[in-house]
Amino acid sequence: MPTETRARRLGALLRALWPLLAVLALWELAGQMRWVAGGALPAPSQILHRYWLDRADYPPHIRATLIASGVGFVIGNAVAVAAGLLFVLAPVTGRIARGLNVAIFALPPIAIAPILALTLDGMTPRIVLAALGVYFVTMQATVTGLQQFDSRAGDLVRAYGGGKAAVMRFVQIRGAIPAILSGFRVAAPNAVLGAILAEFGGGGRWGLGTYLLGSLGRGDPSRLWGIGLTATAIAGLSYALFAVLSARMLGRTRAVTLNPAAPPSEPRESVNLPVMAASILLPFALWWGVLWALQVPRMIGKTPWDVIDYLFLSAQSAQAQQRLLGALLQTLPITLIGMAAGLGFAFALAVSSRLTPGFTRAFLPVALVTQTMPLVALTPLLVLILGRGTAVTLWITVSVTFFPAYVMIA
Repeated sequence: MPTETRARRLGALLRALWPLLAVLALWELAGQMRWVAGGALPAPSQILHRYWLDRADYPPHIRATLIASGVGFVIGNAVAVAAGLLFVLAPVTGRIARGLNVAIFALPPIAIAPILALTLDGMTPRIVLAALGVYFVTMQATVTGLQQFDSRAGDLVRAYGGGKAAVMRFVQIRGAIPAILSGFRVAAPNAVLGAILAEFGGGGRWGLGTYLLGSLGRGDPSRLWGIGLTATAIAGLSYALFAVLSARMLGRTRAVTLNPAAPPSEPRESVNLPVMAASILLPFALWWGVLWALQVPRMIGKTPWDVIDYLFLSAQSAQAQQRLLGALLQTLPITLIGMAAGLGFAFALAVSSRLTPGFTRAFLPVALVTQTMPLVALTPLLVLILGRGTAVTLWITVSVTFFPAYVMIA
């Protein structure tokens, strides 16, 4: 019996691993034969060889990235969880902060990384960008987890005289832990991305982003892939850590019986003009306040009024609008095409996962690498393979759209 059990386990392991081994074998062959862009895609053995030669370079760079992303992860998540608690306890604060939350979510990190590098010292830009990268995901997960609790447990606490704070303490927070950990799972790679992006444009000495920037001019694809895969491993391991914690906590906090009551319907929000005005004005007020508090030089940090003046009131406003519109007309079609292609690809792969699961298992490791590899590390590698132009932009757009859509559809 033990021999049969071991044989079954070995067979299951081989069935699970053969797609990955097949992909690695094909990758090795493509790299050795220089099939892709004249050797821009090195073989895994070449990457490992270069990694071994550079092994003394990695520890200080990895340490710097881990410190910056770890501190930013802790600070950003602490603020996010506190904000989520506040938004649920006092819903009006959530409505007021809605504009700020959307602005933080939509703000491209690559747009503010140079400004942070010019205005802040040391590792602070890396920490700030890592914290910004984790805030929205964890805040939204916290709010969702706190709102979706077992109403029977809440009724029991109220029956014993507990108020809103008691329900929050004994029921909602406990029930929200899996959701919060799920937020941490998605936020952890974002923290790594934020730290590396700030390193990439910050001019520091240590960090994977700095190492990547210094290696771009050497024309060594194996080293670039080694740095990118190292960043991917850090992001992937942080994702897996919180995935395991979330799965363990889910079993400890899930209700053992079904709740027969329908969840209470949320009251329809009436239009509140003061709250709406506060939601719109808060991001601009914070923008102004941060520039004033940090004493950012006027040449670097532009206030909301400076932007309005540049686009609509100054003598060069017509030219500025024309340049901005031209850039938008270049970016928007690629964005729409890439989004449509990513969604279509996600739908096709979700269907194929039911019809041909073996093909899906073989492709998913590649998809996971593109998802967990920080974009600032992935972009130079794609430029090596595809060159500069529309193709690489379209590929990146598809890659950032595909995986989240696939997870939702599948």
